[in-house]
Amino acid sequence: MNTITVASPKPLDPLDETTSLEAPATARALGPDILRALAILLVMFVHLPEEAAPLPLAGIRPYGWIGVDIFFVLSGYLIGSQLMAEAARRKTVDFKAFYLRRAFRILPAFLLVLAFYTFIPSLRDAPTMQSAWRFLTFTVNFGLDPRAGGTFTEAWSLSVEEHFYLVLPVLVVLLKRRATVVFIACLVVTIVMAGVGLRFALWQSQVGPAVEMQAYKAALAVYLRDVYYPTYNRLDGLTFGVVLAAIRLFKPLLWERYMPPYLVLAVGSMFVIAALVIFSARGPFAETSLPLVFQPLPGAVIGFPLFSAGIALILGALLDLQSRIGRWHLPAVSGIATLSYSLYLTHKGVYHLDQMAFGKDNLLGLSGFVIYFATCFIVAATLWFLVERNFLSLRDHLMPRPGRTGEA
Repeated sequence: MNTITVASPKPLDPLDETTSLEAPATARALGPDILRALAILLVMFVHLPEEAAPLPLAGIRPYGWIGVDIFFVLSGYLIGSQLMAEAARRKTVDFKAFYLRRAFRILPAFLLVLAFYTFIPSLRDAPTMQSAWRFLTFTVNFGLDPRAGGTFTEAWSLSVEEHFYLVLPVLVVLLKRRATVVFIACLVVTIVMAGVGLRFALWQSQVGPAVEMQAYKAALAVYLRDVYYPTYNRLDGLTFGVVLAAIRLFKPLLWERYMPPYLVLAVGSMFVIAALVIFSARGPFAETSLPLVFQPLPGAVIGFPLFSAGIALILGALLDLQSRIGRWHLPAVSGIATLSYSLYLTHKGVYHLDQMAFGKDNLLGLSGFVIYFATCFIVAATLWFLVERNFLSLRDHLMPRPGRTGEA
């Protein structure tokens, strides 16, 4: 069998945030920035009230929840690339450095926002909130019933990411010398199919009974709690991101020969479109007011892996096209991508503040849309400049990584 080896690891694609908004454009890969900016805008749209969505965007808003799945693919690719390249170069992974760098990247802004929600209840975007210890231990996505704690629920995806950070370095070290192409392929298929089977079983046993009784609000809460939020059901995007990183790092000639970028872009787009068609098929929920995030059985079971695979292919194609699209001057895209984490942490709370400051009736239509997005970016930029940027600079001063201009 063909073992997975690397003779001369090529440099990683600069994917994650640089330490400064003023960093040169060449320090970033535009394709990932496009996907990251798209992801955060979609997430912001889904939390925007329908009355404040301009008509051209009204059809996009219900699909905004898929932005999180785009983030998962990007994270899988970025973290997978870093860890596997390090393991190939140094024969091991520096666990201490990896976890410290992740802590500097994730925790400062997160803890500050959590502190505001915890100690200033008037800032909460919902009447109830999960216990602070669940946020601090990144277990908030297990058993998360939005009816019993709706404030800062967007932290569920951060919990998924943290679990991924804990597990992947260990897997990379364990599998580095023993893994074969066949073994890795079987592992990936097992992870994806286990997710498919588990979501199917949970939907049938937990969600289905509530649907049969037409208790749709209860069914939505159960679906989010048991199917949508838990880490073990959301591994598709992270897995396909890691697979993309492994192929591009260890089998670059194979990728280049059989995966021409325009063909990959077309196939990935077809996967995404197919997933969106499945997500749009509402079945028994067609006549209800349930949000699109609540998926009937087909979407909940196969929609996630299909969409994630499509995004991974699109990401791979965009990385291959960097020499062409990198010449585009799109500072707004890079700016949004840079602020994406701060935007994600604060956008729901900002809309609540907008309601307090301007009144709910003044946040309708185009004016409400403009106010919402303007205030979101003002708050996010403030958080970035005061917290994120300073801690990233401190991290890079304490733990420099020579030769890298754009990394996590």
